[in-house]
Amino acid sequence: SDEYDAAVGAERGLPKSVNLNRNVTARIQNPLAGIPRETLFKSVDDFAVEVGMTEQTSLLRKGALVAQDPPAFESVELLDEVEKDALRNEVLHKWRQPWSLYFTVILCSIGAAVQGWDQTGSNGANLSWPIEFGVPDTGDNATDYNTWIVGIVNGGPYIGSALLGCWLSDPLNFIFGRRGVIFFSAIFCLIPVIGSAFCQNWQQLFVTRLLLGIGMGAKASTVPIYAAENCPAAIRGGLVMSWQMWLVHLEALSPQTHLRGDSTAFGIFLGFCANLAVYKVGDIAWRLQLGSAFIPAVPLVIGVYFCPESPRWYIKKGRYQDAFNSLCRLRNTPLQAARDLYYIHAQITEEADIIGKNNYVTRFIELFTIPRVRRATLASFVVMLAQQMCGINIIAFYSSTVFKEAGAGDLQALLASLGFGLVNFVFAWPAVWTIDTYGRRALLLFTFPQMAWTLLAAGLCFIIPEENRAHLGMIAFFIFLFAAFYSPGEGPVPFTYSAEVFPLSHREVGMSWAVATCLFWAAVLSITFPRLLRAFHPVGAFSFYAGLNVTALCLIFLFVPETKQRTLEELDYVFAVPTRIHASYQLKKALPWWIKRYIMRRKDVRLEPLYRFEGATAADQEIAVKAMAY
Repeated sequence: SDEYDAAVGAERGLPKSVNLNRNVTARIQNPLAGIPRETLFKSVDDFAVEVGMTEQTSLLRKGALVAQDPPAFESVELLDEVEKDALRNEVLHKWRQPWSLYFTVILCSIGAAVQGWDQTGSNGANLSWPIEFGVPDTGDNATDYNTWIVGIVNGGPYIGSALLGCWLSDPLNFIFGRRGVIFFSAIFCLIPVIGSAFCQNWQQLFVTRLLLGIGMGAKASTVPIYAAENCPAAIRGGLVMSWQMWLVHLEALSPQTHLRGDSTAFGIFLGFCANLAVYKVGDIAWRLQLGSAFIPAVPLVIGVYFCPESPRWYIKKGRYQDAFNSLCRLRNTPLQAARDLYYIHAQITEEADIIGKNNYVTRFIELFTIPRVRRATLASFVVMLAQQMCGINIIAFYSSTVFKEAGAGDLQALLASLGFGLVNFVFAWPAVWTIDTYGRRALLLFTFPQMAWTLLAAGLCFIIPEENRAHLGMIAFFIFLFAAFYSPGEGPVPFTYSAEVFPLSHREVGMSWAVATCLFWAAVLSITFPRLLRAFHPVGAFSFYAGLNVTALCLIFLFVPETKQRTLEELDYVFAVPTRIHASYQLKKALPWWIKRYIMRRKDVRLEPLYRFEGATAADQEIAVKAMAY
């Protein structure tokens, strides 16, 4: 209630605090702002005693002062010049981070490589195993039954992930931590993959694919969270998107002819080379193609225990000294570690006021009942569903089929797939910088209209007579253009966004929900698209997905708030804003402003901001430092 909020604020020496369930004024508040220094120091001292960190009391005091007013760190007399220089470098040299942080990101990239390789490892094998197991899906002996069997086996990892793997993430994280879950998932990405190379019938292959899905789901639900919790806010988007980027970059390392949507040129090139390497091996070619996916799982199993555990997971478990030690490995100085530790603690204390105690079942139910969590659930659902609605995978899963429908031969189809991947690779890199400058929401709102018209254009090009040389060329051109708009937007954003929007108490189950949404609809798409293509023909199928792009754009515009350059804890205030207020602002203020500014070309119009910042937050430090530097 408002009265309770006022009482809490008064107790802490603060102005009236923000209701984290119903932030109708859209205020984003630093929980330490406005606290008198004497009161702040007493709180820090009590905290140090409570968590057994009295030896770091002076360091925690300095960290609390910096966290209380980030732009004003230059005036904090307790800081020495080395500490001030480290804080300046957070803005002036924000990519200058400790080796442990980058090693963690590299490991997450390997986890993504495992994911990508596993997801598409069956594609090259599809040319052989259906025939060996008596369920050919092409040629004179093909039947509708066989087509469904092949589709279901290929969709096995997605089914296993969506129905079981993702949902194991929460209890496994609770028991074993982030690193333990990554190790667990890597084992399931190792043994079933090897087993698939020794299967004697399609039923056995389906079981190994389901078991693989358990590892894929648990890993996809954990690795982005692990990366997000370890990275500084200023570069979190660029580093966390490595999950999606290297998922797609190494996805095509598996020997295959059908390539997933955001595969990169390098990955496709290696996939093409690998495909040729086993092309003339004989009957065991498909077994080598399936079994080879174990390779990236090996360094993941070994490397995970050389990484620091997530400090936020330690804090969740009350292990503050371990959290501080972990932060010291992930930040450049102990001061920055102490600052982040106390700031996270302060915000999580406020979270606890609205979340309370819960278990796995209640946490899942609370995804839809606690207003702040429900809004994050809706936003993550929209961005994950949009990744399947945008149509990237109708080209990705069935690239050879699409280009053959356009009249290409086998070699032309492979070369066209190679070009598709090259475009994905080149245009994915800008997102490393733009995702934390322009923001997640802005990238999506810009790219979805472009994907809609390019996909529609590609579909309409099928009307051009096949004997006309422009037929294949124009189809490929618009598909490549579509990929160029997909790569910096809906490619990297969903996993990055979903990993950061949930509060710590619901982060695992929330990410499980988001990834299960994505992979479930990926399974549906992979199984149903051949039927859709047969019923609608390419013109209708592409036009259908172009329409879904427009639908996804509307959903993102209304229900997906911006999260760039806010700490994971500050996002509590963003998602405390009621959905009705956010949607109303977009329709009544943001949209009219955009029309006047960019359609009517009026430079005098101003957009009233949705959020009001009370007390300095970490993002304000960039403004202060740059102002001094220039």
